[in-house]
Amino acid sequence: MIPFRTHTGLVVPLDRPNVDTDQIIPKQFLKRVERTGFGQFLFYDWRYTSTGEPDSSFVLNDPRYAGATVLVAGRNFGCGSSREHAPWALADYGFRAVIAPSFADIFANNCVKNGIVTVELAGGEVAELARRARESEGYGVTVDLERCEVRDAGGFCARFEVDEFRRRCLLEGLDEMGLTLLRADDIAAFEARRPRWLEMKTRR
Repeated sequence: MIPFRTHTGLVVPLDRPNVDTDQIIPKQFLKRVERTGFGQFLFYDWRYTSTGEPDSSFVLNDPRYAGATVLVAGRNFGCGSSREHAPWALADYGFRAVIAPSFADIFANNCVKNGIVTVELAGGEVAELARRARESEGYGVTVDLERCEVRDAGGFCARFEVDEFRRRCLLEGLDEMGLTLLRADDIAAFEARRPRWLEMKTRR
């Protein structure tokens, strides 16, 4: 997993509350098990018309936000089913951070495992970021996980709180496998103290 310390990127505003995981990545695209290739289906039912053409009214299809890596969204972002494909799609599209007033817990946990920072700010702060993104072409922010703050070049600065364990995992780029491998020596020592384990290992 790629460590996250600070990231500066273009902001795209998605002014919708209660965006669920079926909108983030619709169910018909859940047939694959690899983590890559889902970005093209992100917000598919909103990005495309019934004939498969890009819907020009949807914000991600606005050329001003091409290459955006920071998503500013409404409250309760990521609600619905617990599919990990949702952060896979966001990450594959290029998003490194999502800023919202609140997130569904399971979605936020899944984001940590995939290197995406979920930043909770007050509703007024989120609304101000969305306003600046709408009114200023090329508007970007810096999400600083080391200092736990979001700032821009125009004087905006807001601090956020994050669980220290989640913060450590993101800063060091550790998912569950990475955390386990940190204890590889302890695991090997434990196995060495188990004669039956050594016997079974020898027979293989």
